[in-house]
Parts: sequence; structure tokens; C-alpha cells
Amino acid sequence: MALRARREAKRRASLTRERILRSAISLADRDGIESLSMRKLGHELGVEAMSLYNHVRNKVDMLDGMVDVVFSEIDLPADGVDWRRAMRKRAISARQALLHHPWAIGLMESRATPGPATLRHHDAVLGSLRTAGFSVDMAAHAYSILDGYVYGFTLTELTLPFGNSEGTAGVAEIAGNIMEGFRPGEYPYLAEMAVDRAMKPGYKYGDEFEYGLDLILDGIERVRD
Repeated sequence: MALRARREAKRRASLTRERILRSAISLADRDGIESLSMRKLGHELGVEAMSLYNHVRNKVDMLDGMVDVVFSEIDLPADGVDWRRAMRKRAISARQALLHHPWAIGLMESRATPGPATLRHHDAVLGSLRTAGFSVDMAAHAYSILDGYVYGFTLTELTLPFGNSEGTAGVAEIAGNIMEGFRPGEYPYLAEMAVDRAMKPGYKYGDEFEYGLDLILDGIERVRD
């Protein structure tokens, strides 16, 4: 018992907010955000749940911190970079971060007490647009539509019955199973899309992302000009 107590005391002493947040993110990535609890996190770290409250005030504070870590993983627009290139790079980076942390999509813009990385991210994006000559209103419109696209596309990508990791074989099998229920000529355009696109070698739904992103950036550029 004394040895166990010493081990737990050592673990408590090594606890930091950063370590707690990283461990919570790993659990959420693995098991989903719904399964995350202070008790489960404490067990993962080898300490009593009460020890966590020396570093996070409560679960809300922990979620704020987790979201802040995700924002810190997204590329910030660099000074002096063309706004379009900066927004494109940032959107691609944001999608990758959300694919790594699927639980974060519903939490990214919901925090009432955002952390420093979150605030730095938003300020940098707005700064890139404003220094490029966007009005305040146009910067708000551009930011809103880009975020709506990133979050919406990624959520769709994550909830499709096939994923990029399954490759063409997975897509073809699912599409084939669906088409088995068709009567000949019943859904001609769906059949055409499945056979001529989705079932072709190398198809990944995620490849649609950058095409759509460029269309949106084209539209923003035209309206701004």
C-alpha cells in the first residue's frame, strides 16, 4: 500500500494541464467525446480523478482546453502571404485537424471562454483578410462561408458509410450493394454517378474538398473585386 501511495503521489506531482489535455484528447480520439469523464481520464493517467482539479477547474474548462489544443494544430496565415493562398492552406490544415479529432467539429465554435490559441487563430485569419483589403463585412462573410464549408464537408466525410481509408474497394462494394436494390433505369443518374465516378479506381470522396474550396475562393475573390 505504501508503494502504491508513493507511485500515485509521483504521478500527481508529474501532472500538468498540458498532459491532462493531451491525454483527454487521446481518449476522445479513441472512444468519442461522449465517453470522456474525469474518472476515466484519472484512471488513464494513474491518479484519482480529484487530482485533475488542481489543473482544470471542471469538465467545461477541460473541453475549452482541448479545443484550444486543436486550434493550435491548424496552420495560421503567415504575414505577407497572399490572402487566397493563406485561406486555402488554412482550410486544408483545419480539415486535417478535424479528421484527426472528429469529436471536435461540434465544439470548435461553441466555447464561451475560448483559449489563447483559439483567439490567436481567429485574429490571424481576420487579419489576413483585412490587410488584403477586405472590408469588415466582407471579411466576416468570407470567414463564415469558409468555416461553414470546412466543418460541413468534414462532417459529411466522417459520416459517410465508406471512408477514405477503405479505398475504392469499400466504395465499390457499398455502391454495388445499394444498386442491387435498383430496378433497371429506376435511378439513372445515381447509377451513372456510382459507375462512372465513385466506383472508379482511386476515387476518394475527400478529393472533392479542394475542388469545392477553390470554387468558394473564386467566388469570394469576384465579390471582393
